[in-house]
Amino acid sequence: MAIKWQANWLTDHAFINLNKPYLYHKELEACVVEPHRIDLQHHHWYVRTVFMLDDKSLDVKEIWLNLTADDYYKLYINGEFVCQGPAQSDANHYYFNRINVRSYLKEGKNVIAVHVYYQGLLNRAYNSADYRQGLLAELWAGENLLLKTDRTWKAKRANENRPGVIFGYDTQFTEHLDARQSERGWIEAGYDDSDWEQAETTENIDYTFVLQPTPLLDVYKKPPTYVRQLAPGHYLIDFGGELTGQFAMTAHGNAGEEVHIWSGEELMPGDQAVRYEMRCNCLYHDQWTLSGDIDSFQTFDYKAFRYVEVQGPEEALSPASFHAVVRHYPFDEQSCLLHSSDERMNQIFNICKNGVRFGAQENYVDCPSREKGQYLGDNTIIGHSHMLLSGDLRLYRKAIEQFGRSSFVCGGLMAVVPGHFMQEIADFSLQWPMQVMTYFSYSGDKAFLQEMYPYAEGLLQHFEKFEREDGLLHGVVDKWNLVDWPQGLRDNYDFELTKPIGPGCHNVINALYIGCVRTINEMRDLLGVDYENRLPKLKQSFLEVFYDEEKALFKDSEQSMHYALHANVLPLLFGIAPEKSVVAIVDMIRTKRFACGVYFSYFVMKALAEVNEYELIYDLLSSDDEHSWGNMLKEGATTCFEAWGKEQKWNTSLCHPWASGPVPVLIEDIIGLKPAKPGWLEIAFCPKLPATWTSFSLQLRVPTGTIQLRYQNGVWTESFPPGITVNRN
Repeated sequence: MAIKWQANWLTDHAFINLNKPYLYHKELEACVVEPHRIDLQHHHWYVRTVFMLDDKSLDVKEIWLNLTADDYYKLYINGEFVCQGPAQSDANHYYFNRINVRSYLKEGKNVIAVHVYYQGLLNRAYNSADYRQGLLAELWAGENLLLKTDRTWKAKRANENRPGVIFGYDTQFTEHLDARQSERGWIEAGYDDSDWEQAETTENIDYTFVLQPTPLLDVYKKPPTYVRQLAPGHYLIDFGGELTGQFAMTAHGNAGEEVHIWSGEELMPGDQAVRYEMRCNCLYHDQWTLSGDIDSFQTFDYKAFRYVEVQGPEEALSPASFHAVVRHYPFDEQSCLLHSSDERMNQIFNICKNGVRFGAQENYVDCPSREKGQYLGDNTIIGHSHMLLSGDLRLYRKAIEQFGRSSFVCGGLMAVVPGHFMQEIADFSLQWPMQVMTYFSYSGDKAFLQEMYPYAEGLLQHFEKFEREDGLLHGVVDKWNLVDWPQGLRDNYDFELTKPIGPGCHNVINALYIGCVRTINEMRDLLGVDYENRLPKLKQSFLEVFYDEEKALFKDSEQSMHYALHANVLPLLFGIAPEKSVVAIVDMIRTKRFACGVYFSYFVMKALAEVNEYELIYDLLSSDDEHSWGNMLKEGATTCFEAWGKEQKWNTSLCHPWASGPVPVLIEDIIGLKPAKPGWLEIAFCPKLPATWTSFSLQLRVPTGTIQLRYQNGVWTESFPPGITVNRN
């Protein structure tokens, strides 16, 4: 939804005449950009306006505020926090939010106050470092425009929040808050802003504004599980599990006194201090200077943490005020409830559920700490899990569309969107059509399928440039060939995976290519598009090059005689493997188990489901091997990890929703519940419950209602919404 705005774009005067650099390029192509001005990084800007409303204006149920900002805003009306946004996006498709603010408004004097943040770093978290900064807003009651951004609004650069060190992958700053510099009460109508400047307006903008297709984040307070005093003025706070948000508190001390706040995902040995220099390369140490009055602390940007350590003047601190301000995509806990007689499996399901909950922000993030980036390949798993857990398909749809739109940089699609960090991963690009079809199978949204189809064709055309005479891909050197991550969990895959890759033709990229072609053929069939079916030829070429008839296994590359797990799982998943090789591949998986990263384990389990090896799937799922979700539990996980264990990767994040593969596998393959026709019009229900399950229950929201299943000592109780067919084959 694009609209014609009557409002003016407001911007801080420091940005008005700055050139806007073009930051998009293929990853391996040089892009020379002038270093960003340090003085305009971590830029906090307050904008406000006071206005009058009469009873006639308020005599409506809905008053809508259309609002956006670059990079990000937090909105307050009459002193009350309302919301924050927008979801990050490119200027040529820039999101705005539409918020019903009727309940915040009153007759007489009102104030809208907006905290606008421009980060100024080039990374995966923000579309920043491009000198696009500002605010746009209109307030509507029906057809009546009540208010718009113009030069009557007041603005001031905030000096309270100063940047500390940059951490992660240039992801964010530690924040040093000086309450002596705060604009106390600036969000209230009675605040005196007479010394603030009038906001600057500019016509020099190049945005195309589009209504954000997803809801605003849920933002709420959470009290600690416990607070322990370590010494006078020194406290250790535990929130009971990993979360995403900010730590907040109040204090009343002498002007100039300092409080230190350390946050982290885990404690140091001895459990007396927070590991704030985190294994995932984040430095969670914020500082707060008190004003002498009653001060409130809350950083602007969010972190991923469980523990907080606070140290300051004992008489100044108020432990009763300690709390977290949690943020994530709206998540209805009742949308998906699973409980079985296998308590370890319940715990595994819950850490995956929590990982997805906190990894779903305004977009999916690979981790909400180090990168805060939406990765295309991660979304194969995260989006699949999130649709089932939340009953909400909008975030996955937005993610798929955003990656499709990245074709303006490369027809083969980018690996990270949004953000200005340019990265390309061939394995991830080839999964994008599969994500489109997964979404379609749950939504039945054929119009969206039609809209995405040209991007799929463009994707194929890009990779066809790397085909040799037999149709196999050879030397896909413009994108990283990943296979799996971290690199130590590739089961000794025998091919040089440098950037660009070494010479030759290797297995995984070609198996994914065949899977991609197969999926696009499905799209063409659904849309009635004529095409030449190249799939049989590609499969035959793959067999001729990689298949070892004697061992009934697949080699890693044309030059290799090594047989990695990865080189055999994908041919099984995509129907390339001959029937005689199925037993050999399954035996390999039974022996090697998860000789792979957490990311690739999803493909292992889905490949086993293709050949009805459900007992082996559950054995892998429920184990406590070194490579297992059970191992995460042994190491204290409350959200699923980036790797199987804390020490199995050099910078492991302890909240990484790409590890949520058990969610779709349990629901679709073990419980055996999935759409047989797009949009849940027909449900395929064929349980493959393990013998150890004496009971289980599942509640799952679908578009037509809620499915409820219960199994107790061999007796089933079922409840399906009306209007759907249940296929029990």
